[in-house]
This record gives sequence, structure tokens and C-alpha cells, in this order.
Amino acid sequence: MEQLYKIGITHGDINGISYEVIMKALSDPMMLEICTPIVYGLSKTANYYRKMFEMNDFAFNFVKNVQQISPKKLNLINLSDEEFRIECGAPSEMGGKMAEKALMYACNDLKSNLIDAIVTAPVNKHNIQSQTFNFTGHTEFFSEQFEARDTMMLMVSENIKVGFVTNHFPVNEASKILSTELVLKKIVILNNSLLKDFWSTHPKIAVLSLNPHAGDNGLLGKEELEIIKPAINQAFEQNINAFGPFPADGFFASRQDKQFDAVLAIYHDQGMIPFKLLAFDGGVNFTAGLPIVRTSPAHGTGYDIAGKNIASPDAMRNAIYLAIDILNNRKINA
Repeated sequence: MEQLYKIGITHGDINGISYEVIMKALSDPMMLEICTPIVYGLSKTANYYRKMFEMNDFAFNFVKNVQQISPKKLNLINLSDEEFRIECGAPSEMGGKMAEKALMYACNDLKSNLIDAIVTAPVNKHNIQSQTFNFTGHTEFFSEQFEARDTMMLMVSENIKVGFVTNHFPVNEASKILSTELVLKKIVILNNSLLKDFWSTHPKIAVLSLNPHAGDNGLLGKEELEIIKPAINQAFEQNINAFGPFPADGFFASRQDKQFDAVLAIYHDQGMIPFKLLAFDGGVNFTAGLPIVRTSPAHGTGYDIAGKNIASPDAMRNAIYLAIDILNNRKINA
């Protein structure tokens, strides 16, 4: 019998919806048939939320390390026996420290091949900052940890896939760093991921414009003529099916995205807004270009609904499913 993948799940911010969506997703009886879940978290915090949400039939197998896990149980590696005050909906310094600790612990296990993939619950990008964690997001963190220079945030759902040329940059800075080389590099990363991670054959990529109306032939900006279009042409010369640049508003309004395997947005909100509208509650964030598999639910900490027992587990469940699918696809394409 083939051994199931060990999927590490970091607990994210303890004051958000992470424990709620993790436990709800893992409550699916099918979960233990497709993987061995290993949550990097806190036993007392898990019990706190289990009682809060009256999940009386839910139980973690609390362990100290991966060597102690059981393949037929929902495992949680307890990172600390300290008492932590849970403040649902409120960021805290301890919440940031515990989020970082889970990431570092799971990352080390991933490097040691003790787990097969990692699914990260949402963190607060402000309170997780420290002397040892100085990153604008998970994508940047894992890129450094695994010495991967060519990575990209790729949002995935059944309806659409959206990659990004720039990630977490102020809009005025995103336009300044834009170059033909950067756009081309992101097209190549996206194309490679579609081939290797999603088993797409001859994928088609739509590249969005930076300016309104795709610059209107230079009237509203020349980035399309001088930067983006040359990158698309160079990609096409490398036998990559890249097209555009397309004005984002008309492109999504007419649902042209259905004609492509993925869309490459120039900056964060340009791609994230339509993605979240089209993906509803089930979107997943995947870091393309890493030597390991890392996924995450596409939502944030959910402070506004934390502790109310109304958070949807769909994105967390899909993040686990996608990690397993990509592991299988990479095995086939190895």
C-alpha cells in the first residue's frame, strides 16, 4: 500500500479564523484517506477553539515531533505548553511570535523531507515582523528559505488562475520596477508551472496591461509598447503561448479569461480583485517556482468574523487538495 503524503499545516494567527477553518476542513472524513495532516500549532489553543465551536467529535493527536505522528489520525505538533490569551479578532504580539514559530518549525521539517508539502494558514503581515522574520508575505519567506529566485504568487481556483508580475509592492513602486526582463521572467515561471504543476498541454497565457485601455497606443502610457509587448514577443519566440497586453477591465468583464489557462496580472489588486470575485470562498494561493509545494487559502486572518463560527473552510480544504494534486503531478512529470 502506497504511503500517504504528509501535509504540514501551519496554524497562522491564533486570533483569526485559522483554527476554525483548519479544524472544519480536517473534519471531512475523506481527509485521512488522501493524506496524513500534521498541524504545527498549540494544543491548548486547539482545545480552546474546539470547545468554543462545540466540535465535540473532533480530536487531534497531540505529538512533539513528526516522528510521533499517526497516519490514521489528525496530528498536531505542539509548539508550546505555555498559556496564551486568545483575543478573537485582535492582533497580538504573541500571535505573531507563534505564527513565525510554526512557519520555521514546519519549514525545517520540509527541508529535512519529514513532510511532503506545506499549507500555510493566514498570518498578520504586521505582527509577525521580527528580527528573524522580515518579509512582506509567505511567498517572499519561502523564496528565501529555499533559495528560489524565480518564484511567483499564483492564485488558483476551478474558474481561473492568476499570476502576478509584482507581489506586495506599493502601486507607485510596482510601476517603477517593471521591465521587459521581469515580465518575461514571470511569463516563463507561469508557463513552467502550468506544464509541471497543473499538467497543462500547450498552455495559453493572457498578459494584462499596466495602463487603462492598454495605454491607448502610448497616449495613456508607454509601458505596454516599450516593456510588456516586447516581453510577450520574446516569450512567443520561446514557444510560449503568451498573448496581450489586455486592458484588465474589458478582459474580465467579457470573461476572456475563460479562453486562457492562466492570466498574468501586472500588480496585486489588478489580479486579486477579479480572482476573489470569481473564486468566491474557495481560492488558493500557490507559490510557483519553488522546489517544494506550498499552498494557502486565499483569504486573510478574518479578524472581523473570528470566533463567530461562520468562516468557510472551503479555501483551506482546497489548499490541501491542491498541494496533493501538485505533488502527484510533479511525480508524474519528474
